Amino acid sequence: MQALTVLTSSLWISSFSSSQKEKLLRKKKKKKAEEHNRPQGAAHFLASPFLSAILTLSIPLLPVPASFSQPEFPKGSALFQKACIGCHDMGGNILQPGATLFMKDLQRNGLVTEEEINNITYYGKGRMPGFGEKCTPRGQCTFGPRLEEEEIKQLAEFVKLQAERGWPNVETYGD
Repeated sequence: MQALTVLTSSLWISSFSSSQKEKLLRKKKKKKAEEHNRPQGAAHFLASPFLSAILTLSIPLLPVPASFSQPEFPKGSALFQKACIGCHDMGGNILQPGATLFMKDLQRNGLVTEEEINNITYYGKGRMPGFGEKCTPRGQCTFGPRLEEEEIKQLAEFVKLQAERGWPNVETYGD
């Protein structure tokens, strides 16, 4: 159908003399130029910058949903980077893939509360060494520096919070 329309238009235009064709083309060009250069008016000209200014200045006034707010990392972030990230980078587990710090694995392994995470961090289990000051037996505990009870509590809080959030980026925030 389009080919027929184009063919018909071509035949109709070809019936004009060259001066008529030029005149017709000039009219089309002039009409396009007028449409493109049509004055927009002050309201249209200022609408975009004005709207941008309003949105920029009103952002602090708008309530931000919790899912979009900047996460508040507890002090456990720096401790995690110091003691845990070697095996649990980004919440994973390079030694035991089924023992990650993601919520599904924590739940499957019976580590649902901060207290349970605290206990395994303090005493260790399986390939996971304990980091507590009074960790026993000696072979189950880390050979590196031990952590104080308050530090292990902060770590457990951090791990639980990160697991609930799906392990967003782990960075140090003023720790």
